[in-house]
Amino acid sequence: MRIVDSPFSLLFLLLIALSGILLLFKFEILLGKLSLNPYSVVHRKRYYQLFTSIFVHYDLIHLLFNLLTFYFFAPQLELTIGSIPFALLFLTSGIVASLPSLIKYRHNPYYYSLGASGAISGVIFSYIMFYPTSRIYIFFFPLGIPSPLFALLYLFYCIYASKKESNINHEAHFWGAVWGLIFTILFFPDSLLIFLDWIKRIL
Repeated sequence: MRIVDSPFSLLFLLLIALSGILLLFKFEILLGKLSLNPYSVVHRKRYYQLFTSIFVHYDLIHLLFNLLTFYFFAPQLELTIGSIPFALLFLTSGIVASLPSLIKYRHNPYYYSLGASGAISGVIFSYIMFYPTSRIYIFFFPLGIPSPLFALLYLFYCIYASKKESNINHEAHFWGAVWGLIFTILFFPDSLLIFLDWIKRIL
């Protein structure tokens, strides 16, 4: 598998990587305009931020983590479901992931959210529906976690972490992942049959 065979994966990967240039050259004003500021979206009609915020990042660690995660899952998923559905999944996951913050902080001009994590969560959970027998490896942890178990742990962690004060938007991760499942089941109902067949075989 080559990423050049997955055109939207390559395009999105490059767009995400470009935010590294903004970080390195400290284009903070531009980062602020591209990030999701719910107040600006609601009161100043800057709807474009729902899209642009997916592709910009707060720091290089955040950026590199998302680039690596996206690289490991996106190309294979795009080959599985097709390029246009993949692009719709990625973009709509990013937008749906932002909606809770948009509603919650619509009157707060100082709140900002950014990053591809919500969109990538949608990609990972869609991937899991098609490949339930796969294992997911977490950095510095040598043993692969069965992907359905990882999905459950991930959702529970997002719920737990969202109740604590943090600079990380765990709610966005949660809703991006949930939308990834919903999108996949709606547009690719066979994926649910694949997943249910896997459950039958392990019971």
